[in-house]
Amino acid sequence: MGKHIGSLEQLLMFAVARLADKAHGAALRAELSRATGRAVSPGAIYTTMERLERQGYVVSHLADERPLGSGRRRRFYRLQPDGARALAESYRSLESLAEGVIPVLNRIARQLNPEPAP
Repeated sequence: MGKHIGSLEQLLMFAVARLADKAHGAALRAELSRATGRAVSPGAIYTTMERLERQGYVVSHLADERPLGSGRRRRFYRLQPDGARALAESYRSLESLAEGVIPVLNRIARQLNPEPAP
């Protein structure tokens, strides 16, 4: 088994793969919010993306042009083969662990909340 990939790293790598050539910080943030309902700060996104780039899981480049109304060029990310392999392995592990558990989770979730102890 390879190096452990954290949950935010996994989410961002899935978002990079989904967004393809449109994967930049603001788009990644919007995709995470859309897909998970989770608000992630820009700082957390950029810090995590820098770490993924150091590990060789993603590569980035600056856009040639600045978006209208902005003084900064966007940094775009692309998933690398090592990142794709690590993410697929991580997903397979999670899928294997979760196999057959969803009915159990649904059963537990349907139970009434017990009263707290006095």
